[in-house]
Amino acid sequence: MAGEERRVKVKIDNVRRVFNTRNGEMIALNGVSLDIMENEFICVVGPSGCGKSTLLNIIAGLLEPSSGKVYCDGKEVMGTGTERGVVFQQYALFPWMTVLKNVMFGLNLKGIKGKEAEEIAMKYIKMVQLEDFVNHYPKELSGGMKQRVAIARAYAVNPEVLLMDEPFGALDAQTRTQLQTELLETWEKERKTCFFITHDVEEAIILAQKVIIMSARPGRIKEIVDINIPYPRTQETKMTPEFLELKNHIWGQVYQEYLEVRK
Repeated sequence: MAGEERRVKVKIDNVRRVFNTRNGEMIALNGVSLDIMENEFICVVGPSGCGKSTLLNIIAGLLEPSSGKVYCDGKEVMGTGTERGVVFQQYALFPWMTVLKNVMFGLNLKGIKGKEAEEIAMKYIKMVQLEDFVNHYPKELSGGMKQRVAIARAYAVNPEVLLMDEPFGALDAQTRTQLQTELLETWEKERKTCFFITHDVEEAIILAQKVIIMSARPGRIKEIVDINIPYPRTQETKMTPEFLELKNHIWGQVYQEYLEVRK
């Protein structure tokens, strides 16, 4: 991907978000600006309560900024849109629908139905290696399998931007590692722009081209760290001096912000 000329896909322009609480105003985000390039994989880290999820929800159009604006392809984000797909930590699958019907759901909303929707859905179900489970219901799946369904559903509607809020946070270490590998392989094939929130610094470095470090509330961008480790990245990558140096630096910055929260 080096040497490509890429355009700005998502522009976050001086976004501020204030929540009214019983104890008065709470500033979640205070002047966040960021350009996310086309096909770029961004990971966001920071202490709990620093506004990571609030920022993702604003990009998704699920929340409005109190001030500032977000643009996708130069158009101001005004509500949700099929060009932005979202995957949350909780799988948000419909329990009464099979794997196939869950993945077809977004396609049906777009007006794609019947055989065409089924063929598209099957493409992404195969991509996440669940073709043997198409007629299973969510209660019959493991946590990792449910998250694969959620990822397939997000990809099926062909979003240009994939927004992921700690999608692997509730999974065991082995499943998490497997899904990280699959996500990177899919990202390199599908060429989506990814905005991925995690609390796991190692996960951020394995996945991202850039890691955004958020400050303690009110949330601001403290630092943007370029991850200049070539793809494909494997678990062996975590043993390299470059990886360990980045991990120590990013974790040190996040820990400083965590101590701010504790004051």
